[in-house]
Amino acid sequence: MMFFNLFKKKNTMNDIQEYLKRGAVVVDVRTQAEWDEGHVEGSRRIELGLIPIKLDEIKAYNKPVIVVCRSGTRSGQAMQHLSKYGIDVINGGAWQNLL
Repeated sequence: MMFFNLFKKKNTMNDIQEYLKRGAVVVDVRTQAEWDEGHVEGSRRIELGLIPIKLDEIKAYNKPVIVVCRSGTRSGQAMQHLSKYGIDVINGGAWQNLL
């Protein structure tokens, strides 16, 4: 059931652009090796497994959040977790979507 919920609503490029206009922080949940191969300039890297212990840091941004990864799966998981804690977040999918 959770797998289905991750992909229930697909965010469009319009959604992403709207969040960027609102000053959203881009959080990349990929590994260091993936990040080193390329990333969105100005994004912040917090691996998916660290999201639960970085909640206070993410809340301190006091801005909307766009989570990205390689394909959208991990960022979907991060979005689900962050939204449970009241963070205004969308799944940006693959990091290249924001280039």
